[in-house]
Order: sequence, then structure tokens, then C-alpha cells
Amino acid sequence: MIINPPEHDYRDIYKLMVGVIVPRPIAFVSTISEDGIRNLAPFSFFTGISANPPVICFSPMIRGSDGARKDTLRNCEATKEFVVNVVSEEFAERMNICSVEYPPEVDEFEMSGLTPVASDLVKPPRVKESHISMECRLVQIVEVSSKPLGGSLVMGEVLRFHVDDALFENYKIDPDKLHAIGRMGGPTYTRTTDLFDMVRPKAGQSR
Repeated sequence: MIINPPEHDYRDIYKLMVGVIVPRPIAFVSTISEDGIRNLAPFSFFTGISANPPVICFSPMIRGSDGARKDTLRNCEATKEFVVNVVSEEFAERMNICSVEYPPEVDEFEMSGLTPVASDLVKPPRVKESHISMECRLVQIVEVSSKPLGGSLVMGEVLRFHVDDALFENYKIDPDKLHAIGRMGGPTYTRTTDLFDMVRPKAGQSR
């Protein structure tokens, strides 16, 4: 099968991408509008890009339904701050409630029943139920496309990590206690319960 993207509907290309790029970690991003309205939304186009300084990024897409820009993107542009909360299996269903395309005046913390906790260095609150949260200051937004399902790359420097003591030892996180989930294609998610190790080989080491 050979697929040339310009020859296909962009919605089909999106379905292809989310089936190919798997599993994807979830950035559960909390922001606050200029008017003080809290926003909470999950994004599965998410990764780390630098450790010195610590910088992470996620990609909010233009809505395919109406071509509107997402509240999270507009809030990041306006306030230059956001928090990325890691999603664990025990509150996955409440996270999913926040994926609804609510109007800007709706507070997703209230809709989902998740608990806002004041951050230390930024205005957007953290999610109390999350075992790991990262307070971020905006570094840069790169608009890749303004078309429906086009994306922007939002980069933020992590100013402070909040990590549950029960998960942390010598800067390593215990995945068996974190119970993080990831996205597959469509409505499918994955657990991080079936793990295996591979030690990185050194140069010149025989196979």
C-alpha cells in the first residue's frame, strides 16, 4: 500500500497517523484564560524535546468540526503558561470527559469532577489526581498549519516538577505505580503493564 497524502482526504490521513504513531503519551494540559476561566484538555501529540533546560511540547490541532482554534492554544498564547499533568488509569474516564469540545466559558475541572490545585510558579492549576505535573512557561509556538486538523507546536520550559513521593527513587519513576495510559488509534487506549527491558549496546559491542 502506497499512500500519497495530497490524494486523500485529510480526515483519512489523520486516522492513518494516529494508527501509525503508537502508543502516544497523553499531555493533560491545564490552562487559564485572560478572564480567569480554567481549561483542561488532553493531547496525545506530546513529547519531550530537551533536558537542559527541560522543555516539553504538545500539539493542539485546529478543530475538524468547525475549523476553530482550541481554547488551550489561545490560552497559551495569551498567558504564556500551562501545566502538563500525566494521566493515570484511575482517572482516565474523567480525563476523557475533558476531550469534549466545550464552549470557552466552560470549566472542564467542574465538568469532570477533577480537583484543581494551585501551582507554585504559574497561574494555571495542577490536577490533584495526577501523580506527576509539570509547571511550564511558554517558550515558543510554531504554527504548522491553520487548516482543519492542522496543528501548532507548543513548547514550554518546565519550571517545576511535582512528583508523588511513592513513585520516585533516584530520579526514576516506577511505572508499576504510575499506571500511565497512552493513546492508540480511534477510541483505543493502552496500559503500561506489559513491559520488557533492553540494555543499550555500546559501540563495537558484538551482537
